[in-house]
Amino acid sequence: MTDGTRPNADPDSESESDPNPVPDALSTDAVATYLHCPRRYEFAHAYDLEVEGDDDESSIDDRVDLLRTAICDALRRGEADRESLLEAARNRLEALWDDHDERFHSLAQRRHERRVLEATLEAYVEAVGAEHAAGIEALASDAGGGELIGPNLPLSSTISLPERDGDSDGAADTGAIPDSVAVDATVDYVYADGSSVVGVRFVPTLAPLGLLRYRSEWEGDISGQFTDHFEPDADAFEPSFVGALFETATVLDGLRNRCARLGLEDRTCRYVQIPLADRSRTAVNWVRETVETSLETMDLTDRYIDHHTYGMTHEHRNQTVDDRLARVVADLVAGAFDPTDTGRWDEISSEACPDCDYTVCCQDYIAAEVRFDG
Repeated sequence: MTDGTRPNADPDSESESDPNPVPDALSTDAVATYLHCPRRYEFAHAYDLEVEGDDDESSIDDRVDLLRTAICDALRRGEADRESLLEAARNRLEALWDDHDERFHSLAQRRHERRVLEATLEAYVEAVGAEHAAGIEALASDAGGGELIGPNLPLSSTISLPERDGDSDGAADTGAIPDSVAVDATVDYVYADGSSVVGVRFVPTLAPLGLLRYRSEWEGDISGQFTDHFEPDADAFEPSFVGALFETATVLDGLRNRCARLGLEDRTCRYVQIPLADRSRTAVNWVRETVETSLETMDLTDRYIDHHTYGMTHEHRNQTVDDRLARVVADLVAGAFDPTDTGRWDEISSEACPDCDYTVCCQDYIAAEVRFDG
């Protein structure tokens, strides 16, 4: 990922002449970071400052990666039968788990965590796995040999950048603001569902989706909360929620581009997330040492598309979200990293700063902490 450097540039000379290098591409994670706090993006992505992450969060991500790899490798074998698919996934997980070097308090905890992963595999195969495997097989026959199974299949959407309001001169200071920037995302596999091509991404939980979990369409509460997030006078500050809509826009456009390459231009595209580390649906019998769980899959497509745009294009798009994504990317590319200029510093300082690993070197946070009242 090249979130912080210009291609073919000399990092040493660039650090002196261009303190805010223009990225040649962005990830949806980078855009989400910028939504939480522009300064956090600057530290994490423009300058690649590394911080020691939360051990618990890293462990969860590692376990999700184990399941992601086991499921994708099982799907790649072409097994559409439930029992065969589950056996293949279990065998792959067993091999991966043997090499997994996560530190546990005891062997009992290690055995328990493995049982949780196995129960998650069973829940996935029972809920959607066999159906998705059949959809992959159906799509493969139409796609002419294109890659459909990851993990982490790359998708990309090219964002045309609008001119930033009231700051056309500032953009010129960085020297080479492009007309467009690629925003990249990934899915773990792609399958056919009727006339739609569906991208699936495994995530730890659905918690970051916020209101998107509880409303089924764009019009109404979702539209209102999205708009309010960008209004300085509104109470809403929902960077994860907005980031999920931006990610959906990027994935759907990336899927359309992939379909075009595969000769499937007549298909509509959809985006589904599947959580693999949501313990709220997990039941443990400590006496019998058994674990049971279930999965809640989330199709974000209907929550993103608006009927007005769909009526004009017959594609799953949302002009409001797409336009705002372009404006946010334009600000990011132009180096607008001062969070106090956003009009939402109070919300950023109260919501983003408490769990930010960069506060120790953030001049905005330090200035706010040491200022004198009166």
